[in-house]
Amino acid sequence: MRTTLRPRTTAVTLTAITAITALTLAGCGGGGGGSDKDGDTSGPSGGQALKGERIEVAAVWTGPEQENFTKVLKEFEKRTGATVTFVPAQDPIVNFLGTKIAGGSPPDVAMLPQVGAIRQAAAQKWLKPVGPETEKQLAAHYSRGWQELGAVDGTQYGVYFKAANKSLVWYNSAVFENAGAAEPKTWKEFLATAETISASGVTPVSVGGADGWTLTDWFENVYLSQAGPAKYDQLAKHTIKWTDPTVTAALTTLAELFGKPALLAGGTDGALQTEYPVSVTQTFTGGDTPKGAMVFEGDFAAVNIAQTKARIGTDAKVFPFPTVGTGTTPVVTAGDAAVALKDTKGAKALLAFLASPDAARIWAAEGGFVSPNKSLDPSAYPNDVQREIAKALIGAGDDFRFDMSDQMPQSFGGTPGKGEWKALQDFLKNPKDIAGTQARLEKDAEKAYRAAAKG
Repeated sequence: MRTTLRPRTTAVTLTAITAITALTLAGCGGGGGGSDKDGDTSGPSGGQALKGERIEVAAVWTGPEQENFTKVLKEFEKRTGATVTFVPAQDPIVNFLGTKIAGGSPPDVAMLPQVGAIRQAAAQKWLKPVGPETEKQLAAHYSRGWQELGAVDGTQYGVYFKAANKSLVWYNSAVFENAGAAEPKTWKEFLATAETISASGVTPVSVGGADGWTLTDWFENVYLSQAGPAKYDQLAKHTIKWTDPTVTAALTTLAELFGKPALLAGGTDGALQTEYPVSVTQTFTGGDTPKGAMVFEGDFAAVNIAQTKARIGTDAKVFPFPTVGTGTTPVVTAGDAAVALKDTKGAKALLAFLASPDAARIWAAEGGFVSPNKSLDPSAYPNDVQREIAKALIGAGDDFRFDMSDQMPQSFGGTPGKGEWKALQDFLKNPKDIAGTQARLEKDAEKAYRAAAKG
């Protein structure tokens, strides 16, 4: 889990996931292991074909995420004889890579957490095609939609190794039981549940407002459900403005929660000072008297929950983000894509390995991970909650859209202290200023899209 800024991966939105609340899943068979045919050195019997090769992999992951990814890289080393070094990168990673490239020392492979970053890197001619062996792995184990996410103008550059369902609300089951609260299905029920929990003596909602990306996820889920997929796509492309009435409606909905500091752990100021990891751990620390009873975020919250004494499926449970108005249940997902910045045998072999179910299986066993690899057996996941999340993700096939902020120019949708992140933090501080928030969003978006169009 990225324990500092943004534990998200390059993003998608799935509208077909409705069974996420099921906490049990019968064991079922899945696709086979990784393939090493046709000379693919990443497969189970790759031998020492890359002995002497040195490969650098850059990613913004820290903490448990970095540790789990390192286990994947160690397996690749064992199979191929290569030496792989993890290079810690800063967010936004495109800026980090630009500096490395300008200095003549780019990493061999990088994990890009925004689709806009792939497009930007490809436009700068930084990326190398994945190669035929990786394309074989992708064709065997990924739906067409997931393959297209990593392609730019018909050329395959990326392998989506890690995905995430970012439309979940995790809750402290003991608090719910003591308050007599049930899992809400609609936004109206969600607010009523929050009031019920508040009346029981526990602050209902934990918000990691110090990390602006969590607030973009709040907005996207409300907007997708309330405005619908067509408007969502238009706003993502900036073919409608942030001053549009649909944005007004979504911010008005969010203000129903953000405008009541008593419902937020630590109040407004506390929420703005709470980083994402703490927003999760404080929900599951303190038994039935935590600082917050519920926390919204993706399946990757399981990694942070694992740092507490709470058990997923018993102490920590989950329900889908509630529907807003007459809308459908939203599901916003994200994913990290591996790309090659050097046209080397080692870089291509690593991409092929990351496209295999063997690589996905390693991290899946550690938790806090969902793979878009359809050949990964669900039994690889450590608990029934994550098996159900993964099953729904794969079951959605190609019916998905990108996370909105990840489609946007990174200066607007993916930079700390700027653009959408900053505007929504300001909105959390003053949710009455809806018109002002929209005006700032539109001003920053217009500037960012204009700059992106100029290249």
